[in-house]
Amino acid sequence: MASADGDSGETRLLLATQAEVVAGIDRLFDQLLSVPADPRERLYQAMRHAAIAGGKRLRPLLVRAAGDLFHVDHRVSLRVGAAVEAMHVYSLIHDDLPCMDDDDIRRGKPTVHKAYDEATAVLAGDSLHALAFEWLCDPATSADPFVRSELCCELARAAGPAGMAGGQMMDLAAETSDFDLRTVTRLQQLKTGALIAFSVEAGAILARIPPEGRTPLRGYARDIGLAFQIADDIMDVEGDEALAGKALHKDDAAGKATFVTLMGLERAREQATALVDQAIAHLSGYGEEAALLRAIARYVVERDH
Repeated sequence: MASADGDSGETRLLLATQAEVVAGIDRLFDQLLSVPADPRERLYQAMRHAAIAGGKRLRPLLVRAAGDLFHVDHRVSLRVGAAVEAMHVYSLIHDDLPCMDDDDIRRGKPTVHKAYDEATAVLAGDSLHALAFEWLCDPATSADPFVRSELCCELARAAGPAGMAGGQMMDLAAETSDFDLRTVTRLQQLKTGALIAFSVEAGAILARIPPEGRTPLRGYARDIGLAFQIADDIMDVEGDEALAGKALHKDDAAGKATFVTLMGLERAREQATALVDQAIAHLSGYGEEAALLRAIARYVVERDH
């Protein structure tokens, strides 16, 4: 177990790096989503509304932290972080639509279909989805075409029917089905966990670490992905909407099974803590270079929004 001084040092590292990544992602989005002086202006404004100045940037932070294990250039980690964040923001735009979760507020702002309109929101999401791959394919991301190819392949897998989109389909089905704990776990491994797992693995891909060398990172990502979602379910019950920046208590209103409804609050908290401990144990083969990953694991269950 780390000392109190060690924990506070990791917390300082986390806060400093997170601030750096948040500012870097906003700068990069500002450059990559510059508004053209033509009829596409509204589309770009909608993308900027969703992508800039919002969220904790957990996924880009994970790319950076995993890349730091292998001394990946921070500018490269940031580009990949922007791609995965674009994919994440696309999913939020589409999830908020009336045909899906029908939400009015996201990250403390009106959702894109409320600030603009539904058609523009669909196109903004579609565009961010496409831009994520365009940015990964750019030689500025990596001079190695095999690295770029693997990044694109893994992001596609994480975003598609074997990942995020498949998990969202299961989430829609949850409104009319009685899911058990195993099914809810699978749902969240796809809907939330797949993109988190990609973010961690991307740092190793950039460093050309072969798949067999990424096993500890995959275990870490799997465990923090589930811990993150359990914490989210707890927050949905106990959280403050003003802090969360989104509507809460919606799963309960929709009759969806969650980790909290299936396990109870206390057991859910215990499970989240156990998963964080497991995640950190997967990093036992690394030294101080894994301090940021350890701090992120603790943060996913300690965050208040």
